[in-house]
Amino acid sequence: MYGSDRAGDDAERTAFRKTEKKYKLYYENSKSTKKKKQPKQVDLSEVLDFKSISESFNQNGELPPGVVHVNCGFDRPIFGLENRPGFYFIPGALTLDEQCTWIRESLTNFPQPPNRTNHNVIYGPISNLFVAAKEGKVFVEEERSDNGLDSEPSASVSNGDSHRWKFYEEDIAQSRGKTCKTVPASVLLRKLRWSTLGLQFDWSNRNYAVSLPHNKIPNALCWLAKRMAEPAMPIGEEFRPEAAIVNYFGSGDALGGHLDDMEADWSKPIVSMSFGCKAIFLLGGKSRQDEPLAMFLRSGDVVLMAGEARECFH
Repeated sequence: MYGSDRAGDDAERTAFRKTEKKYKLYYENSKSTKKKKQPKQVDLSEVLDFKSISESFNQNGELPPGVVHVNCGFDRPIFGLENRPGFYFIPGALTLDEQCTWIRESLTNFPQPPNRTNHNVIYGPISNLFVAAKEGKVFVEEERSDNGLDSEPSASVSNGDSHRWKFYEEDIAQSRGKTCKTVPASVLLRKLRWSTLGLQFDWSNRNYAVSLPHNKIPNALCWLAKRMAEPAMPIGEEFRPEAAIVNYFGSGDALGGHLDDMEADWSKPIVSMSFGCKAIFLLGGKSRQDEPLAMFLRSGDVVLMAGEARECFH
């Protein structure tokens, strides 16, 4: 889903793709190699800003055309879109303390095995990646042999793969780097793109692999998702999350337009919580040919997609 710039010619012509390119971060070409590249200016005048909309609504009760206030007894303002039934936007839904808690969990605990990440296919399961990056350690690949490298237990962690990838202190890794593949833990952390919680998703076959080892979604996260999902749930029903994906974005990263269509039960909403830097979210229609709406996503915002909105590209 990352790197969608390589989409085919047909995808390039869709309205959704054109809007993706419109808001993508590009950099100015610089003749000087020493000069830091500057991002190109992007016209953001048409991007919906629900933070400003909420502030205006609280002051004078006014809303821009096409935006509606959802009155469902929730403890904070919720907004929807007239032409996207089932879409809910809750600006500033999470407190600063809650945001810090879940950012920390996303970096330290959510990528922990048996949860899978984008690194699994190359390196196998990696334990304590954030701690290793913080300590400046290096991941070293060692082939299994009777004359394996000697190491102190505290200096390395095996991932149990056919090759052993272990974390070493930088000075030890440098002495072995001539004969072994190495990669700094900090690089692996920067290249972390997703981790999956609860039931594990098999990206190759595009389905949930029930047979893969997994833990239940943490209770605190389940409780939070249930609370946030209430506005999109039928009266008397409770949201029960079984799987989640954590997407990690660096500056300039983009997630290609897609549908979340692998769940067996589409009657329950998608609950999306945002943390970290501000980004642009695109909400399209049931076809890629439908021009999507662009809106800012800020840290602490929550988006719900239920009913017809579940069938919208985003």
